[in-house]
Amino acid sequence: MNTNVFPSGRSGHAVVITRVADRQWHALEDDLVVGRGHAEHRPDGRLFVSVDAWHDAAFDRLAEAMLAHLPAPLYTVADEADTELTAGWRRAGFTVRRREWEYAVPTDPRVTGLGEVLPPSGVTIVPAGQTDEGLLRAVDRAIRAEVEAAVGWQSMPAEVIPRPEGDTLVDPSKYAVAAAPDRYLGLIRVVAVSRPRIGLVAVRAGEQRRGIARALLAHALGTLHRSGATAAWAEVHESGRAAAALFEGVGARPVSSNLELVR
Repeated sequence: MNTNVFPSGRSGHAVVITRVADRQWHALEDDLVVGRGHAEHRPDGRLFVSVDAWHDAAFDRLAEAMLAHLPAPLYTVADEADTELTAGWRRAGFTVRRREWEYAVPTDPRVTGLGEVLPPSGVTIVPAGQTDEGLLRAVDRAIRAEVEAAVGWQSMPAEVIPRPEGDTLVDPSKYAVAAAPDRYLGLIRVVAVSRPRIGLVAVRAGEQRRGIARALLAHALGTLHRSGATAAWAEVHESGRAAAALFEGVGARPVSSNLELVR
């Protein structure tokens, strides 16, 4: 356990930073915990940091202590509306890497207009948990190669960036796919933790503009609606006009924006 004492905070008492675990720090002022810092590796291998502090002095001292012990590059995510938090990370030397809009997506087909949507001729939707893992990995690799050759994966949601070992599927059981007789043409990933979240919708370049993405979305939202969920959530990169149009076309509305910052 490491402890550092910094000049007085807002109350006039010194801010004491203590490393309480491998990647956890506490800020104490007059023996009270006035802030906590935490670092963790995401599935893609990147190291993300977070700080929850009562005031700027505690935030700055926590950030300083964490940055002194953690390897670069470091990443963090902040609600763009939280200008105080964003300002704190900027003081620590972080810059904005990407912006994602968070959409609330209705599931009721009477609202989305997807109740009668079917995949194009020769294409079937295979529900999550019933896909062939080999074909799923093949279409995932193919789509990633196409995106990387075009706009690059920096434009995709943060969670789908390839992990260090090269395994790009977070959990194969969470993907539904659009299937042709001999291969998969597109996929959609939905995860339900505290709320249903659409992590990815993607279709092979040569199969786009056939209604496959819309059919995948109709399947996923219909499944959620039947399970009792009234809304799902999705993140769209600010440059993702096609994805924004897809979601807005079914009644989704942006409700917030998140910034990913890097140092």
